[in-house]
Order: sequence, then structure tokens, then C-alpha cells
Amino acid sequence: MNWYRHENSRQVRVNREGELVWLTFPILEEQKQVNHLFTTRMGGVSEGIYSTMNLSYTRGDRKEAVDENYRRIAAALHCSVGDIVCSDQTHTTNLRVVGREDGGKGTIREKDYTDVDGLLTDEPGVYLATFYADCVPLYFVDTKRKAIALAHSGWRGTVNRMGQCVVEKMREVYGTDPADLVAVVGPSICQDCYEVSEDVAEAFSAVFRKPGQEQEILYAKGGGKYQLDLWRANEIVLTETGIPGEQIQVTDLCTCHNGAYLFSHRASHGQRGNLGAFLGLNGN
Repeated sequence: MNWYRHENSRQVRVNREGELVWLTFPILEEQKQVNHLFTTRMGGVSEGIYSTMNLSYTRGDRKEAVDENYRRIAAALHCSVGDIVCSDQTHTTNLRVVGREDGGKGTIREKDYTDVDGLLTDEPGVYLATFYADCVPLYFVDTKRKAIALAHSGWRGTVNRMGQCVVEKMREVYGTDPADLVAVVGPSICQDCYEVSEDVAEAFSAVFRKPGQEQEILYAKGGGKYQLDLWRANEIVLTETGIPGEQIQVTDLCTCHNGAYLFSHRASHGQRGNLGAFLGLNGN
């Protein structure tokens, strides 16, 4: 899984402006009411293990560098840093509805919430932000009701069906019909790179119980070790919520295989910054 094979990929598009490089997803580019991107390591000002586009204030990087990185990403999104609302991720399935009054929380303002792994809004000009270094970003756009959601789904989020939690929350808050949703399973660690222990495998076996599902997402390699496919597991969850398969895009870009271009916790042994997923309604 080489970075360069994605230059003409149907799942992900590589965008460049000067030194800044970011990713977009064709299925979301078709939705003219939203702006979105997923960052790479390239085009920021951070140094050392954080080089260069680190978006975490909590991993030891200089605040001034992270501030400038956010300014550059906001410019690529055609918004301001004060329009961005950040998650507070702790591997839960907790969701928070946000609006204009939350703008800048996590960047230029302190967050007044904790333990939030997913964000939702239907207000134009609000840009949701969640953060990654191997876990799965999930993007949602309700094409009829003009509502969006963005969620972080590591193995805990996935086994607890974060995608289903988001769809149910969008139905509750906005009246979303899953048939109207477009969703993306974004860049994250692939099955070849993601070895898990037996207790994690057993947790997934208990949840993904339909015929063939366990075989699709788990490969037993012996010695109590398994390879876990988070991409397929999240795709199964999204499909089971009622989102049509042709409206779900699953990228095939592995953070761990591409550690020179994307932050990966496993590839760097924890010496890294954070990537960011961003999604906002533009008011069209």
C-alpha cells in the first residue's frame, strides 16, 4: 500500500498548495454543501517527531507551531480557526451537538466538555474536527437535511458500534433517514498492520456475529494474536444502519504503511503528532 498509488485513487484525492498537502474524498467532493479534508504530515511548521503538520496541543509540541498549523488548515478550508470545534477523544462513543457558539473550542478557546469522540451540527460555518494517528475517522453527510457528523472510532469505538451511534443520534436530532446519508471510512491502520490480542478479538467476535462477519474482520495468526480489519468492521456497521452501500466510501490508505506521510502511533512507537479530520457545512 504505497502512498503514491493514491495520486489517482478513486477513494482519496491528494491536494497540494505550496508545501501543504491534504486529502479529500471524491464522494464528499460531490456534496457541494460541505467542505472537508484529512491532513497529512506535510505543510506545517512543527519540528522533530511532530514534523510538520501536527494538530495536537497535548503531545509536547510548541503551542506557537500548532497555532500556525491550524491557521494553514483553516485557510485550506476557507474558514477561520475560530470556526473550528474540536473533539475531546477518550475512546468513547459519546457524541456532542455543537453550533456557532462552540467555535474555536479546542484551538483559541478552552473546551467546556470532555470525553467526546464525535461531533454533529446542522449550522453552516461550523467546522468539526477530530484527530488520528491510526484510528478510524468516520464522516457523515445528510444530503437532505443538511446535517453533518464526524467521529473517531478506534477498536473500542468500533466494537461499540460508533457508526451506529452517530446515525441514531442524527436521526434523533435532525430526523435523518440513513438512506440519505453519505459516509466515509477514512485513512487509518490496515488489517496487515493491526495485530490485536485475544481479548480484543473475542470482543469483536461477540458483536460481529452474523454469518461470515468474524472471518471478514479477524485473521487468527496463532499464539493468541489476530489481525483486525477496522475498515471492514466499520463498513459493516454503517451498512447495517441502512446507509446504502454505494453511499459508503472506504479508503484503502494505511497510516502505518505510510508513516512518512501520515502520523501512525504503531509505526512511530508513540513518538508522533496528530492528523486531523475536518468537515463543515458551507451554507450552499
